Amino acid sequence: MSSVAVLTQESFAEHRSGLVPQQIKVAILNSEEESNPPTYKDAFPPLPEKAACLESAQEHAAAWGNKIRPIKASVITQVHVPLEERKYTDMNQFGEGEQAKICLEIMQRTGAHLELSLAKDQGLSIMVSGKLDAVMKAWKDIVGRLQTQASATVAIPKEHRHFVIGKNGEKLQDLELKTATKIQIPCPDDPSNQIKITGTKEGIKKARHEVLLISAEQDKHAVERLEVEKVFHPFITGPYNRLVGEIMQETGTHINIPPSSMNRTEIVFTGEKVQLAQAVAHQDFEEKKKTTTIAVEVKKSQRKYVIGPKGNSLQEILERSGVSVEIPPSDSISETVILQGEPEKLGQALTEVYAKANRFFVSLFQFCSDLSYFLPSC
Repeated sequence: MSSVAVLTQESFAEHRSGLVPQQIKVAILNSEEESNPPTYKDAFPPLPEKAACLESAQEHAAAWGNKIRPIKASVITQVHVPLEERKYTDMNQFGEGEQAKICLEIMQRTGAHLELSLAKDQGLSIMVSGKLDAVMKAWKDIVGRLQTQASATVAIPKEHRHFVIGKNGEKLQDLELKTATKIQIPCPDDPSNQIKITGTKEGIKKARHEVLLISAEQDKHAVERLEVEKVFHPFITGPYNRLVGEIMQETGTHINIPPSSMNRTEIVFTGEKVQLAQAVAHQDFEEKKKTTTIAVEVKKSQRKYVIGPKGNSLQEILERSGVSVEIPPSDSISETVILQGEPEKLGQALTEVYAKANRFFVSLFQFCSDLSYFLPSC
């Protein structure tokens, strides 16, 4: 059985009223398009003229050119000031007070950017960024104003002074900038042969070494250079520099060995008996070539316990076992420590290295064990 729907005028009006306005509008537009179809020009508009395209492209290029900025060369370096050498150690005023004021002055004067943070050993860590010249000046100011200063003297012949100063004082300024020190040279009419160097302990070592090298260059009749790998330098200096002191006393020469923090292998001999000093150094060097090298891993946080105050722990190991221990530079992330010595003595030296590295943790464990009697946990 089928049903039939009858469409009346009333039902058509009711049906039309149920349509939304948008549907009605679309229906009207469709009916208009059918009655007025688009022309070819409307469907496919012509391309713009060539000149107009060029002008538009030039406008876009100019807009991008204004947005692109030239890349400026930038240098980033980190300056570490140990806790024992910090001028300002008040933890309550970290990042403010006189220390912050000095950093702000350095940034304004040099144009470098400084970021301060506190290292795990409570030392001051400063990230310096900017142009090379600005970074070098800021580094020197940081070391000079935020780190405690020491002073030392070095003797060179009076006639060698102007070689240290250089043309228009440029060599002296460059030396002070590279070592972050202040070098005071006597006036021309002053008979003293002493040059005063002020700065950090490490900076003084480097500046002293450079001044002596400049002086040795001028003493042509008594200069000899010897390239010796850094790993063998401790065997020439001996524990606490006693061996090199004995050689200089016996031969009447001066032997200039670079500090361990400098990446140099050249040893300079000066004096009337250079050949004898060189022969002694060669004999010791050839003997030590028969030694054995081993590499061990020591965490960066434990290095300072292996080095000891003023490097005394390294000197103790060298004196007791005759084994040299080479520690990576302070700014290196490497944890590899090199031991060089006779095979039968490496075991003793290795035991001492690990004992010194773990001494702090053993003491801390003992401290916690003692507190465990009074506290629920440590």
